[in-house]
Amino acid sequence: MNSLRTRRTVLAATLASVALALSACGGGSTPAQSGGDTSLSDVKSKGELVIATEGTYRPFTFHAEGAGDLTGFDVEIARAVADKLGVKATFQETQFDGIFAGLEAKRFDTIANQISINDERKAKYEFSTPYTVSTGVVVTKSDNTSINSFADLKGKTTAQSLTSNFYKMAVEAGANVQAVEGWAQSATLVQQGRVDATVNDKLTYLDYAKTTPDSGLKVAAEAPDKTESAFVFRKGSTELSTAVNKALADLQTDGTLAKISTKYFGADVTK
Repeated sequence: MNSLRTRRTVLAATLASVALALSACGGGSTPAQSGGDTSLSDVKSKGELVIATEGTYRPFTFHAEGAGDLTGFDVEIARAVADKLGVKATFQETQFDGIFAGLEAKRFDTIANQISINDERKAKYEFSTPYTVSTGVVVTKSDNTSINSFADLKGKTTAQSLTSNFYKMAVEAGANVQAVEGWAQSATLVQQGRVDATVNDKLTYLDYAKTTPDSGLKVAAEAPDKTESAFVFRKGSTELSTAVNKALADLQTDGTLAKISTKYFGADVTK
């Protein structure tokens, strides 16, 4: 009898141990699943893709007629991407110098504001495939003969947004930088002769020259390397960035990207 009772006790203990082990395994998988990448499901659940943009960076993101609806190259592409994802595009306008901090604070899901891809940013954020390919240019007054290359910026003063990729280009060229909020302020300071130049996106200048033919500005130099701009996401948002990449690929295939690009620049600058 004692032997039978002992065997039953051992069997019960064994079964309890197995049950505990299975429970532990199951319990361990649940937190891993719940703590995984929910970036895409979060967007789908709320039915909107919240996008950060300046709203003052023509022709990429601006208000028509100064106070009209938000529009622009990046805005239209972001809306087309959101439509492919089956959600609404909701824009939050913010100054560029605070745009990355807002992304990190989860105020929005992504940024669409001609964000150039570089190694420093790639270490901190995830990027989509590029939707714009351009070059950086040095813009000066039309009568400026002292700046004809990036090397000529050494010792000169340029107007730059401190968190833009073009700020880095200006500093690497040896320029002294005066901080500004965006292109409009940069152009004004150059026109007034308060700074020598600004380094910015070639597409921004071309649009400005088209709409302001008597600006008194010119492209004095062009960078040899191309810059690529893309949507930006927080690290760990791989599901969302993958979905956006698929949307961009579909928009490239069906001609939507080329159509939007031609509308603003007269050419396809998306590849």
